[in-house]
Amino acid sequence: MKILSGEQLAQADASTIQKQQISSIDLMERVATLVFERLHQRLNGAPVPIKVFCGIGNNGGDGLAIARHLIQHGYHVTTYVTNCSKKRSKDFLVNYDRIKEVTKDWPILLSCKDDFPEIGQQDIVIDAIFGTGINRPIDGWMAEFVEHINNSRAFKVAVDMPSGLFADQAQNDAPVIRANHTFTFQTPKLSFFLPETGNLVGTYEVINIGLDPEYMMQVQPLANLVDKDLAQRMYKNRNPFSHKGDYGHVLVMAGSEGKMGAAVLASGAAINAGAGKVTALIPEDGNTILQCSVPEVMSILSSGESHVTNFDHELQNYVLCVGPGLGLKDDTFSAFAKAISKQASPVVIDADGINLLSRDLGLLKKIPENSILTPHDGELKGLIGEWKGSYDKLSKAQKFSMEHKVILVLKGAFTFTVTPQGMFVNDSGNPGMATAGSGDVLSGVIAAFLAQKYDPITATLFGVYLHGASGDLAVQTYAHEGLKASIISNFIGPAILNLFRQPQQQPPQQQ
Repeated sequence: MKILSGEQLAQADASTIQKQQISSIDLMERVATLVFERLHQRLNGAPVPIKVFCGIGNNGGDGLAIARHLIQHGYHVTTYVTNCSKKRSKDFLVNYDRIKEVTKDWPILLSCKDDFPEIGQQDIVIDAIFGTGINRPIDGWMAEFVEHINNSRAFKVAVDMPSGLFADQAQNDAPVIRANHTFTFQTPKLSFFLPETGNLVGTYEVINIGLDPEYMMQVQPLANLVDKDLAQRMYKNRNPFSHKGDYGHVLVMAGSEGKMGAAVLASGAAINAGAGKVTALIPEDGNTILQCSVPEVMSILSSGESHVTNFDHELQNYVLCVGPGLGLKDDTFSAFAKAISKQASPVVIDADGINLLSRDLGLLKKIPENSILTPHDGELKGLIGEWKGSYDKLSKAQKFSMEHKVILVLKGAFTFTVTPQGMFVNDSGNPGMATAGSGDVLSGVIAAFLAQKYDPITATLFGVYLHGASGDLAVQTYAHEGLKASIISNFIGPAILNLFRQPQQQPPQQQ
């Protein structure tokens, strides 16, 4: 699914109106009907008080039309219009007249703080004040009104996006509606996935409003969302007559004194994600730990007892995964530099591997194109420097990716994968995965798919999605607090099965 800017969505609206030969008010009615249907499906006629707050632009027009449908179906609705400007959109005015025809009264105008209505705990608030067209912070009495809504304990539903939230640019400290649920149109917005703003959206639901498919297919998005549907299409079925050699060989260069668990987790995850063979290049003292923990993994021992000091072996045709728990010793750095300079195909670099790389960014010239770097924020700063907010971070990451022709995996609540060809947002995973070793598992999973001859971008996107999906399955048994990296790794197989599992059909109810 594409993630578009506010400007692109406006162009999509215009293209739809032209090619489908409909009016803008017809499109607004379509949108309002679809939102109403979802509300009606959930509320099922419940006698709850509903307050619909509308702006005076097209988002407000959507709100008025939604309120009209709710009223016509017997819901207890009070409709308000925030009278914050003398300008009104044409379609807002049409729906302003239409709701009067149904209710015989005009909506209640709010023009100052004295007009603020009381909002009860049992109310449902529908926020249709400002949509994607907003280009400046909310101020004046409207800012106070937003805080008035936020301070209530009502359940808040945003239409397209919470009022005050920008679709694709950095926020300031101006107030934004804190929604519990957002019905967003056609595509999610980039701001939904960023730590500064994502919590303002609540849960979100994308409503396909039937925008021009030709435009949607051709437009170059800000990013693409990697969801279950896309992950299903990425998966490659196995040949019944295959053997382990068909699924590649992963060499995990990892581990040091006190950090052998990282080597265990990365190599074990590579096995769990389907690599035909996995070998770990580890320090001598770590061999017993590795062999007892993951008997399926072979080992090559470095000459160093407590850390890896050399990269000497006779293996051929492998995918290198380097960095988990590797340590930062000087001779480890020499071994790391030798390891990456010997590779002809993309490598996966994680954790201490990224910290070692940051010592000498000139080594980037020796890394094969489309190599995959999986930093957390602290490690990322060693590559791109400091940043001011998520938009600046993404901009610098995109520049770095294009300049050095590498893939960056920016781990977070919604992991961003930045490639020279574009940006992707992952929608699987949960807060329980914020645990030690989770990133080591991810690096092993991505390396396993590289070894299985997935192209580097697909291996990364599928690996990131599956890693999150494994956590989503595991958390149903272990809860957020009980989740640990080894459990995530053990749920990789079930997560692959779950990609293709159909939801159980509920039996029909007896009349």
